[in-house]
Amino acid sequence: TDTHCNAWNEITQVTWFDFLNHANTAAKFRSVFKEFPFFNYVQSKALDDVLYTGKNFVACAPTGSGKTVLFELAIIRLLMETPEPWRDVKAVYMAPIKALCSQCFESWKKKFGPLGLNCKELTGDTEIDDFFEIQDSHIILTTPEKWDSMTRKWKDNCLLQLVRLFLIDEVHVVKDATRGATLEVVVSRMKAVHAYRTAQNPETGLSMRFVAVSATIPNPSDIADWLSNESGPATYLDFDEGHRPVKLRKVVLGFPCSPNQTEFKFDLSLNYKMANIIQTYSDQKPALVFCSTRKGVQQAAAVLAKDARFILSIEHKQRLMKYASAILDSKLRDLVMLGVGYHHAGVDLSDRKSIEEAFTMGDLPVLFTTRTLAMGVNLPAHLVVIKSTMQYVSGSCEEYSEADLLQMIGRAGRPQFDTSATAVIMTKIQTKDKYMNLMNGAEIIESSLHSHLVEHLNAEIVLQTISDVNMALDWIRSTLLYIRALKNPTHYGFSANLDRYGIEAKLQELCLKNLNSLSSIGLIDMDEDINIKPTGREEIGLNDQKCLYVQIELISKSREFSDIQLRVNEKRPLNTLNRDKNRTTIRFPIEGKIKTSEMKVNCLIQAQLGTIPIQEFGLTQDTGRIFKNGMRISKCLSEFLSHRSKTGFSAVLNSLILAKCFRAKLWENSSYVSKQLEKIGGYTLSTAMVNAGLTTFSKIEQTHARELELILNRHPPFGNQIRESVIHLPTYEVTLEQLPRYSSATAEIVVKVNLKNQAQLLSRRTAPDHHYVSLIIGNSDNTVVFLQKLTDSVLLKCGSWSKKIDVAQASKGDEISVNLISSQYVGLDIQQKFNVYYSGARRYGTDNPYNKTYDPTGQRPQPLKPQSTDQDATQREHATSATDQGTNSGNKRQCNHFCKNKDLCGHDCCKVGVNVARKRSANPESSFFSYLKDLRTRLLFKCMCTTYIPKRLDMVIVLYV
Repeated sequence: TDTHCNAWNEITQVTWFDFLNHANTAAKFRSVFKEFPFFNYVQSKALDDVLYTGKNFVACAPTGSGKTVLFELAIIRLLMETPEPWRDVKAVYMAPIKALCSQCFESWKKKFGPLGLNCKELTGDTEIDDFFEIQDSHIILTTPEKWDSMTRKWKDNCLLQLVRLFLIDEVHVVKDATRGATLEVVVSRMKAVHAYRTAQNPETGLSMRFVAVSATIPNPSDIADWLSNESGPATYLDFDEGHRPVKLRKVVLGFPCSPNQTEFKFDLSLNYKMANIIQTYSDQKPALVFCSTRKGVQQAAAVLAKDARFILSIEHKQRLMKYASAILDSKLRDLVMLGVGYHHAGVDLSDRKSIEEAFTMGDLPVLFTTRTLAMGVNLPAHLVVIKSTMQYVSGSCEEYSEADLLQMIGRAGRPQFDTSATAVIMTKIQTKDKYMNLMNGAEIIESSLHSHLVEHLNAEIVLQTISDVNMALDWIRSTLLYIRALKNPTHYGFSANLDRYGIEAKLQELCLKNLNSLSSIGLIDMDEDINIKPTGREEIGLNDQKCLYVQIELISKSREFSDIQLRVNEKRPLNTLNRDKNRTTIRFPIEGKIKTSEMKVNCLIQAQLGTIPIQEFGLTQDTGRIFKNGMRISKCLSEFLSHRSKTGFSAVLNSLILAKCFRAKLWENSSYVSKQLEKIGGYTLSTAMVNAGLTTFSKIEQTHARELELILNRHPPFGNQIRESVIHLPTYEVTLEQLPRYSSATAEIVVKVNLKNQAQLLSRRTAPDHHYVSLIIGNSDNTVVFLQKLTDSVLLKCGSWSKKIDVAQASKGDEISVNLISSQYVGLDIQQKFNVYYSGARRYGTDNPYNKTYDPTGQRPQPLKPQSTDQDATQREHATSATDQGTNSGNKRQCNHFCKNKDLCGHDCCKVGVNVARKRSANPESSFFSYLKDLRTRLLFKCMCTTYIPKRLDMVIVLYV
């Protein structure tokens, strides 16, 4: 009964070669299992059910027993029953933790890649946010929250209906009070997809298979009932802890905590218990201690280093000194020499690598870390200690989720070194029994959907899964909530004496209560027959705010950033980024000092967009997390404002610009456009390009390849590659022409978008296939006249796109603003103005320059020449601020004061504008001759004066000639 690769219980095991003989096509899958010669007991018992049947399957097996292999067998089963090529086959792997998705992604990419399968990771850490980006993927790895957001419109996307296999890892998370409801709803939604597909195409016979695994399911039969299909409940196997490769001893220690004692003081008191626990349970083997905060990690390590000694020999001390010599952090260096280390995201990358190496080699006896290590780097230990079961989230304390605890406990046991391991949980004496039940897997899995029912009912109503109360009950029947309510009604607030029909009536009553809540706030409409439909009502904390800064401020307050903490040691560098006379600072300085997490998020967003170096590693980590969520939030904001009819033009325009800025990680008027090129990327090379004056794509394209290599200190053909990538970026042209059918109310404008370098893009494209531009046109009343998305693929087919639009006359002027905004690239946008002619008198000031008699025969509006596709800072600032003020109407223009709020400042001109001087004749020829005539008159007058100036006379002669 030793390691995974040894043939423990050989009598009951099936060799891989026996497996190959059972299937005619199995030889091609040999490489998937090349890491071990035998299946272990768990895998062998599940083999027939997973590989040789298509039934839904549930397995409960201890951590480390090779449950991932069951997923791989299910994927192979899918491939075996599907003829090649596997173009329209998709499998989805769903895990509660992003780290699990990443681990499987890296593993399956190597295993299934040679078979021609594409794997795609789809989590909050990836930039994929559209089904378009996973259309060529065969295996999709995701989290419940991400898949929930991706499947909210599944009926509109045929890709989702190609899913044939749905793999659920750590299915016990369904009972989690916070995240469990999402997992439950997503699985039930996929069951609805299967039912819909079967009803639409019954002759195909294609089914969706569900395979779920977990380490702790006391009631696996309920999960099997939940994952049932037309043929009945899922097959399930339940394995006890005896089948764990490394035997795990689980210990829960309760410590007294008085009601007056804060969580901080209780956590601090546990530091002084640590030396005794490690000496008792470590067996002089590596110990891993999880703490809730970075500061707590360093404090606990310092206390332990004083209380105990972990140097085993002189040779051991010499090895530690060797590791310490490579560490930059002086405090960490001193601790390592005593046999204690710490590891968290704020530690320098090189120091973390040194610590990981020392711990992996067994030279570092004790390592303190945060729970993020359990989600990422695989550092198993003989002893795992969880110091306190509370963590700080958004400034308040809450308990670790069960998924987090099991992930940390899963680090106990080193298969290559140990046959046994120990996991210790340190908690309050009041919660000791709770964690004993959790560790032993004795806590029955219950649904948490009833606590989040209103949110998910609303989503299903929008999806049209539910259109009346009876359908709501049908939907409830597909959930775990229904199954558990029948068996344990008191947990959900129902009487224990109710029969099946009574419980269904109570569930229907619960649905009706939540539906009434949705109806009361206007999110759904219900008629007398209780038919339901969504209202399309949308609310957001944005009162048509126009400028970029306000939108950034709004995004900074999103709940998605609630886990971003402002630490004391971060205030100085953040304040330097905000305001500093001697350094480059953020574009929109924040008033006062950085005091809150929202201000920190705002500052880091602007620093990243402004290409301002962030020196502190912890802030760099936070910035990465902010932008992963920020891209999604900014895109959501732009789409929301685009679909809301009452949104002003400036707000929509700036939301589109901001979404692009988050994607490119640059301001829209940035000079660092080269940073977006694959070969440039980082700060160093892009700064060299800026210093050389190469601040636009056109300038880069016009620069010789050898000169680029000199600027960037690179060898040929690097310069050619840079130029090629720029040449194959899309170059757009926008033209407008007014049709000669004039009216006092509306004008007919033909808008045309050309792809100027269509020929080059047919052979190669730098931009991704899904790149698109948004054409948005607004008038002087800040109203959106026209909005359209245009993909490069559409423009490539015919080279151009055109459309006739009707432009109603605005009350504040006849000028319209035309903008073509790239979805991804800074430096490709086009912004221009167009003057529209309307017949009849003007409705605004009589001094307006547009208020002249119009002669269609002599001054027919001409198409505007497009501006350069490169960014211009002045025009961008005009788009983001000046157009919002509305002071350019009539004979007024905006003043030049830089007041933050022009409505509240003391300048009258900020509110009413300043007078615009009349322009000279628009005819350049007549203006030139008027100037010559005036000059001749003045020169002749001077000739009659007593003072004679020969040089002036010479000029007169030249002018006459």
